[in-house]
Amino acid sequence: MPAGTFMRQIQDRGRLIVGVDQNTLLFGSRNPLTNQIEGFDIDMLHQVANAIFGNPDRIEYRPITSAERIPAVRNRSVDIVAETMTINCERWQQVDFTTDYYDAGQRVLVRSDSKAKSIDDLGGKKVCAAAGSTSINNFASRPSHPVPFIVADWTDCLVALQEGTVDAISTDDTILYGLKAQDPYTNIIGDPFSHEPYGMAIDQSHPDFVRFVNGVLEGVRASGNWGRIWTHWIGAVLTPPPALPPPPPPPPAAVYRA
Repeated sequence: MPAGTFMRQIQDRGRLIVGVDQNTLLFGSRNPLTNQIEGFDIDMLHQVANAIFGNPDRIEYRPITSAERIPAVRNRSVDIVAETMTINCERWQQVDFTTDYYDAGQRVLVRSDSKAKSIDDLGGKKVCAAAGSTSINNFASRPSHPVPFIVADWTDCLVALQEGTVDAISTDDTILYGLKAQDPYTNIIGDPFSHEPYGMAIDQSHPDFVRFVNGVLEGVRASGNWGRIWTHWIGAVLTPPPALPPPPPPPPAAVYRA
């Protein structure tokens, strides 16, 4: 890496320090058989580590909650966060983001015996979301006025739903896919009612690193690696075996600031 760059600092240290989730199946979760954190977000970070070191495994994982993502970037305890993190104007004021690497949309997960068909059928009902997520405002502002029930992690939401403490969970469809895979007695309902573009968060003092990771992501799109990663983590869940997974959608196109 070029002398004087943040990438050179990371290279000299010998590892990329990343903030990740360990509780969101398919995007960032700890495999109980291997004790390794894995998922779509993790594979994206492997691409960054490989570009710096020529080795995708030169990573130190620091599991954090949704609420800890921005503080971890700003206090520089991590180099980068990849944790189903929506790019929005409020967050842009606090951290820098890479280009969009995944487009999600917010939906609702209910127990299979629920009569609700969408978020608009949950007026006055308790709906669970993780602290620090954009999901809370997205559903709390709906005309039906669901009641937010806030927890630390998405797995806490699943437990609350199973125990009957809440009537539903509402967040990005990507997260709901993983929760449904853990509990077949649940259903994802309604059409998406938000657009959630995911970016990797980096401290604003490292614009060179933002540009570098954008270059890595451009290579992931162009090489077809994005589609292969999508098929491995998402496609197989959308169409369980023995059916073949659907072809991957096109990756989000990069949009750069002037």
